[in-house]
Amino acid sequence: MSNEMWKAYSRGMAAAMKEGSIQVHALLLQSYRLLGLTDTEVMLLLQIMLYAEREYIDFPTPEQLAERMGTSPLAVTQMLSRLLKEGFLSIEDEQDAETGIQSERYSLDGWLLKAAEWSAASRRESKKAERKPAAVKPADPQNLFAVFEQEFGRLLSPMECETISGWLDEDRYSDEIIRFALKEAVFAGKLNIRYIDRILLEWSRNRVTNAEEARAHAQKFRTGRS
Repeated sequence: MSNEMWKAYSRGMAAAMKEGSIQVHALLLQSYRLLGLTDTEVMLLLQIMLYAEREYIDFPTPEQLAERMGTSPLAVTQMLSRLLKEGFLSIEDEQDAETGIQSERYSLDGWLLKAAEWSAASRRESKKAERKPAAVKPADPQNLFAVFEQEFGRLLSPMECETISGWLDEDRYSDEIIRFALKEAVFAGKLNIRYIDRILLEWSRNRVTNAEEARAHAQKFRTGRS
């Protein structure tokens, strides 16, 4: 095949691939890690989207999805179960208007909604940061999430992300005090969100507002127990 023929073939293939593509909103790819999804789970959701949009199969079987992804039906079933439980995916019943035949279909509305909520929360944080005085360093929720994920050694769940956002937005805990509470949990060997929430609540009751006061309170607590 000559060079010109190869270029023409390549252009034809590219055009065909474009016609057979699906559109994925950038927001879904920007937010999935902070929403607690893994790369494999995202690929599974995209395969479900592909089946529905390009192949008109609204309810692909675990076997079909497993073959497409190069994994086992059991692994696909376990992922589907988690995605359904966490609300990223749902199963809807529908009835054909002409035949009356009932069938099931996967809906990805939950994933879209969670991504939209993440986007709205990010915009709120950005607006709050803009309103703060320049001398005050605003909290960076995404960076804070990254710190927690590094200490936990895993991705945060959507519920954990929501709790951390609540500390900032509703409880008005500072970025500094949240990070120090995380350090206390690491020191105690109790790396879970509930334990850290109890630490922050205790400090709030005792009017602890910064790392120095928290350090003094923690030292006093340890001394009292020894």
